[in-house]
Amino acid sequence: MAKLYFVVGGEYADTSFSVIAPGHSEERFGPFDEREAHICWRALTGKSVDNAMVRYFIRAGEDAAEETWYVVGGEYSDTTFQEIAPGRTKQVVGPFSRKEALDKWRELTGKTVDNALARFDLCTGEELKRQGL
Repeated sequence: MAKLYFVVGGEYADTSFSVIAPGHSEERFGPFDEREAHICWRALTGKSVDNAMVRYFIRAGEDAAEETWYVVGGEYSDTTFQEIAPGRTKQVVGPFSRKEALDKWRELTGKTVDNALARFDLCTGEELKRQGL
């Protein structure tokens, strides 16, 4: 199976480009083949050329058949979506294939569409490890 690539990044807290800026989350695009990843990267960097704090990287990912995905979120204390609301816990649902995770995400966001403080995101198992979840 061919290697997959992702374009990841967003707005960072400083020019070390290691910590996402407060109030922002890491953006992830893909999976792509290598050529498509470079096209996506070029388009994203072109749109953000005026903001020195925005950076995108191309990362090689796992094969789609082996990659595990999770749906993470819940009700947050405010619209920065940084802290879970008091008395609530962050939900981590999975592992799933990408398609199953997308279906579960649609289900959960559909149930909470009327709650502006509820948010769910898709993330890979690798991202969960980095977040300590």
